[in-house]
Amino acid sequence: MPRWETVFSSLAWGDIYLALALFAGFQFLGWVFYFVLRRIVKRLVGKSGTNLDNMVLESVEKPVLILMGLVGLYVALVSLHFTEEANRWVSNVFQAAFITIGIYAAVRAVDSFLKWYAVEVAAKTKTAVDDKLVPGVRVAIPVIAGVLGVIAVGDIFELPVGPFKAWLSAHAGRLGLIIVLSVTALFGLGSGVPGAVRAAVGKGKPDESPEEVAKRAETLAGVLVTSGQVLVIFVGVFMLLSEAGVDIAPVLAGAGVAGVAIGFGAQSLIKDIIAGLFVIWENQYRVGDVVKIADTAGIVEEINLRRTVLRDLDGIVHFVPNGEVRVASNLTRGYSRVNLDVSVGYGEDLDRVMAVMDRVGKDLSEDPTWGPFILKTPQVLRVDKLGDSGIDIKMVGDTKPMKQWDVTGELRLRLKRAFDREGIEIPWPHTKVYFGNSPFGPDSKGIQEATRGKDPQQT
Repeated sequence: MPRWETVFSSLAWGDIYLALALFAGFQFLGWVFYFVLRRIVKRLVGKSGTNLDNMVLESVEKPVLILMGLVGLYVALVSLHFTEEANRWVSNVFQAAFITIGIYAAVRAVDSFLKWYAVEVAAKTKTAVDDKLVPGVRVAIPVIAGVLGVIAVGDIFELPVGPFKAWLSAHAGRLGLIIVLSVTALFGLGSGVPGAVRAAVGKGKPDESPEEVAKRAETLAGVLVTSGQVLVIFVGVFMLLSEAGVDIAPVLAGAGVAGVAIGFGAQSLIKDIIAGLFVIWENQYRVGDVVKIADTAGIVEEINLRRTVLRDLDGIVHFVPNGEVRVASNLTRGYSRVNLDVSVGYGEDLDRVMAVMDRVGKDLSEDPTWGPFILKTPQVLRVDKLGDSGIDIKMVGDTKPMKQWDVTGELRLRLKRAFDREGIEIPWPHTKVYFGNSPFGPDSKGIQEATRGKDPQQT
């Protein structure tokens, strides 16, 4: 380090004023350039359909401001004409500062990209790998950048980083390439596979509705993305170990032996995976379907090769191993059905009642709000049962998947209102009680006359 008393003793006030003027001038020009450039970039960002460029711009604003201040300060100090030793020290300090700011800006830019990926891509893939991958990468990037920065700064100040630098220079290229390719593959799977699957599923099943295509594509994309990302992680880790000089042959051999041992002890897991493959391959149910499996009914929230996640009407989440799925009942595959039994009194004219019911079903299917949900108008199918308290009449109709409950509820409401207007009786449970054979025969009038004036408890 130079002796500062000798450095500053040779400075004149004119040199100091010139340095301050240069610093202020560079600061002014830098701020003008920054604000003009910022307005142009903001205008371009506003025309894009994503928040990525805006997030990157906000992440590098602070480093750019710091960099402008350092550039102005460096130019001002260089203009003071220090001694050769002082100039070399100033140059080293500012080289280290520029490297630090550059690494800081790069880390912030990459972190903003990862935040965007987590919000706009990983949240849509609904895979656990993405959710765990992004936070891990966000931690690893600053660590790697910090190590590289320490090495670069140590080399500037001639610190003993030679051996590590030599090893890094020999392997950094391949290590960086493996990391970049692995990360690119991981993010590429998460962002590209869902779109490709949607296009492929839409072409393969033209008779399916857009809702069914979307649900099937989401299910397939989730499984493919998860499986692919796990495979990329394993391959990338083994390639990094091999490049770092670790002999991976014993590791692979040990993994093979462990795999065989686990295979014998985890037959149920293998059974779950095989069953999951058939569930997905045969398109038995998809994410978003309402199904009944393993005596549990609910909406499918997630499917992978090992288990299916259901949420029932009470909000309870059920984790069902795929190997436990013996019979899968899909309540929303292709279309759903209104299946409604309506009970009326025995004294009603059934032809009139059925005409009223058909009219209500037709009005519901022509309603602008409910009509788009109905594929086949609800109508009377038959007189289904002569019950204890009333006659059951069955109505059926087809709806879009998952709309049968809403349509059925509205149909019940309209039938009740129509029956009230028409004076049609909806019976409630009741029972007629006879106490043995009456001596007066079945004529109720005779019974009433015979018992008139008597205590009801003696009747």
